[in-house]
Amino acid sequence: MPVVVVATMTAKPESVDAVRSACTEAIEAVHAEPGCELYALHEAGDTFVFIEQWADEEALKTHSTAPAIGALFGAVGELLDGAPDIKMLSPVVAGDPAKGKLRG
Repeated sequence: MPVVVVATMTAKPESVDAVRSACTEAIEAVHAEPGCELYALHEAGDTFVFIEQWADEEALKTHSTAPAIGALFGAVGELLDGAPDIKMLSPVVAGDPAKGKLRG
């Protein structure tokens, strides 16, 4: 069963460009990870949000220890205003099922 994750990071005001750069550098490697169905970066001001979908919990577990993620968190650690907020989500499907959940 697919696993959806929303990971939010807030950059210190002077570090927005550096955080954006570190995040975008990680994307290609993460897209190549087994089980990665969606890994999309979004931005609003100093906040960066990854919306992710993994094939299953095992793929997410592997991702959490992958080199790209270690490099990303190593690069942004001191640049963030607080710890990242990472949430694993379960769909609440309502209305049109094709529009009520992420697709894998």
